[in-house]
Amino acid sequence: MEEKPYRCDTCGKSFSRSTYLTKHICSDAGEKPHHCDICGKSFSRSGHVINHKRTHTGEKPYHCDICGKSFTDSSYLTQHNRIHTGEKPYHCDICGKSFSQTHNLTESQTP
Repeated sequence: MEEKPYRCDTCGKSFSRSTYLTKHICSDAGEKPHHCDICGKSFSRSGHVINHKRTHTGEKPYHCDICGKSFTDSSYLTQHNRIHTGEKPYHCDICGKSFSQTHNLTESQTP
């Protein structure tokens, strides 16, 4: 198991690298130092502003090898691929169902 000596004083989450902790602290504190130079919207992480800029440019660099659909973010492609594979990695301990997306699991657990 990977050692995680860097701990957030706010929420207690631990990290293996100090840079990960620093990025996390920014998001805990609500800091948004990264700005879109097109619309001015602010983000806590540089990767988020990169993905956001694609909404302005229309760039969709992640492509499904099966159906050709394109996405702005690699996580959207991963989520999409589950349509083809049938993978449902999120399991509800309450109802016993499995889901392909976390938000469906959350909805299942909400009364």
